[in-house]
Amino acid sequence: MWVNVWAVIRREYLERVRSKWFVISTLGGPLLMVLLMVVPAYFLLLGEQAERKVAIVDGSNVLYERIAPHLEDGGFEVEEERWHVDVVTALRQQATEGDLWGFIVLDELTLETGEAIIYVTSRPSEIHQLRLRSAITRAAMEYQLERQGLDAGALLSGGELRMELLSDEGTSAEEPQFWVAYLGAFFLYMVILLYAVSVMRATLEEKTSRIVEVIISSMKPWHLMLGKILGVGAVGLTQLAVWIISGFLIIAGGMPVLIAVSPGLVQFETVLSALPGIGMMGLFVCLFIFGFFMYSGLYAAVGAMCNTDEEAQQAQLPMIMLLVIPIAMVSIVIVQPMTPMATWFSLFPLFSPFLMWARVASGGIPAWQIGLSFLLMLLTIFAIAWVAGRIYKVGILMTGKRPTLPELWRWVKEA
Repeated sequence: MWVNVWAVIRREYLERVRSKWFVISTLGGPLLMVLLMVVPAYFLLLGEQAERKVAIVDGSNVLYERIAPHLEDGGFEVEEERWHVDVVTALRQQATEGDLWGFIVLDELTLETGEAIIYVTSRPSEIHQLRLRSAITRAAMEYQLERQGLDAGALLSGGELRMELLSDEGTSAEEPQFWVAYLGAFFLYMVILLYAVSVMRATLEEKTSRIVEVIISSMKPWHLMLGKILGVGAVGLTQLAVWIISGFLIIAGGMPVLIAVSPGLVQFETVLSALPGIGMMGLFVCLFIFGFFMYSGLYAAVGAMCNTDEEAQQAQLPMIMLLVIPIAMVSIVIVQPMTPMATWFSLFPLFSPFLMWARVASGGIPAWQIGLSFLLMLLTIFAIAWVAGRIYKVGILMTGKRPTLPELWRWVKEA
């Protein structure tokens, strides 16, 4: 048995790994990530070079020391200019000659309302406008709060909300990482769908070319199906490993460069804390494996009972719906991961790979629910393998009209 299965695994794996599609898609993923980091960094660098040196004229005599640190943290070069009658004319001349990008004029009105005037040689980006406005209003609020004897730093930093769970449910009190949960679930959807469809197409190609008749003469049909699923799954794991390793290397090497270009845009520690750790990546791979085995069995059965690509496209619609429904619910589950609806849907085996990832990445999920979801997925894999194997055994040699549901049920009973 295992000799035949291994032969099919080896053939499916080598045939796909050596293909141009595999090489292009495997290298294209990391290359796309590099481009998504390098291109924005390049334009940010151009913007930073053009919008960096700023002079501040502080007519209030109390705001400069408060504003300057915030602007410097944002990547600006700040210098103070003392107020005098011709200060605007003099600074305008410097800006025109290229010595300054612009200058800010503060006065007593800034203390009351946060209003100020900025003279610039070119319109600043939205990010820089927000940063400048935020620094000015924050400085004015700090001054007013300190005059009243209040802790301005604590109030303006947003305060602190400490969480105390009243139940034992939850293994994590971390803040939800929305983009990690959402993008991870969507990536699982794309990869599982991609390789499950590959199993279907491999089955369909052998069936339509009649090569399968020769193969079946030397091995059992379910050996062939198992070999195809394991072979294509190994290809998926290989590509997934390359993408994950490349992603960590790109982020580790590229993020410091991006932050160096725009230091006020994001904090490196914040980025690192948002990235999934080794445990989460292990969970991600396990969810991919279980999800792939479930859907690849279903798609193998679809490929066995169809005769053309057109028939396969129509027959796989129910499987597409099983994949689309959990993806449509991901954002809701991320926001409210502990609701009964989120819990039950994430425990439904065919939805678990996507919704359980979203719930775990959002935090606060009981460990027993994760274990239960894997147990249910494992039982579902065996159930799908039993049904799909029987459909595959009969359908792989059948030609003509695509079978109806009663005919499929007869195949399952009589195989």
